[in-house]
Formats: sequence, structure tokens, C-alpha cells
Amino acid sequence: MMRYIFLLLSTLTLSSCNTKNPNIVIRTELGDITLELYPEKAPITVANFLQYIDEHRLDSTTFYRVVRDDNQEGKTVKIQVIQGGLLEDDHPKMLPAIKHEGTKQTGIKHLRGVISMARYEPGTATSEFFICMANEPELDEGGMRNSDGAGFAAFGKVIKGMAIAEKIHQAPAGNDQMLNPPILIYSIERK
Repeated sequence: MMRYIFLLLSTLTLSSCNTKNPNIVIRTELGDITLELYPEKAPITVANFLQYIDEHRLDSTTFYRVVRDDNQEGKTVKIQVIQGGLLEDDHPKMLPAIKHEGTKQTGIKHLRGVISMARYEPGTATSEFFICMANEPELDEGGMRNSDGAGFAAFGKVIKGMAIAEKIHQAPAGNDQMLNPPILIYSIERK
């Protein structure tokens, strides 16, 4: 009987360890941002992001873009985000684009602190990611930020370091939304 109880407890412990959401740390020159990812809700997007992390493809990249009220002239739907990644469309560290996992599929809404994938059209997301600096329902599926209405693929959220994200969001940027200078990302790694 004791052996059975031990095996049962071991199995429960292992299964609870396997379902823990991965935490990652974005180490920047301004400080660290810790994220929790949701692989059960957005398996394709999380697997893609973790591949970039595990293969160190996002080390020595930057947060290069901020979108805020003072640099969105002409946009009827305004958002507040910081964006990072490889930047170049044909970067040698770029992996193939992934299938789009919209918010209706995942249930992850674009709230303050949520991380999501940047894209041109659905199914074109690669390495570029952004963090919402406010609640952004217009980035959800059916939202009006993109004319296709497919929204963006949210896949986790900031659990520590929003003050660092705020510093990045307030850093100097031109009307083109590009940070000048960009904020260095030393590394992104599993915690």
C-alpha cells in the first residue's frame, strides 16, 4: 500500500511539474522583465518563442520600437506597446513564419503586460514580439488596429518588471516610432 501511495504521489508531482507555465527573463540594459508563457493556450506561438530563446537567437537584439500617443499621427485606433526582436525581415537568425493563433482560439486578451507576436498578415509572425503597455482590445481578434480583423497572437504576460517596460516605453523615439537609441536586450532565457 505504501508503495502505491508513493507511486501515486510521484506521478502527481511529476505531472504538476510538467504543467507549470514556463517563465522567461528578458535581460535589458535598463533591467529585467520576467514573463510567464501559456503553452496550453497558445502552443504554436509559445513553442516558436521558446525555440528562439533556447537557440539564443534573440540574444544581443533590441527593443527598437515604441508606440504611444505622441507618435501615431493619422491613426484612428491608437495603441501603447514596446516592440523587440531581430528587426530585419531577412535576418540570418530568423525562423520560418508560424500559423496564427488568434485571441478567440487562445482566450488570451491583449491586456496591460501581455506579450504578443507582431506580424504583417496572419501566418507571417516570426521573431518580432511586443508587450502591451495598456489594455488593447483593438489588438484582439475583431479589433480594428489591422484591417484584416484577425488580431495578434498573444501568448503570455509580464509577471515582474513592468516598471522596466515603462522606462523603455518612455525612451526617446521619433515620429517613426523607432527608439533612438534602441534598448539593448542582452539575453532572453528560461528562468
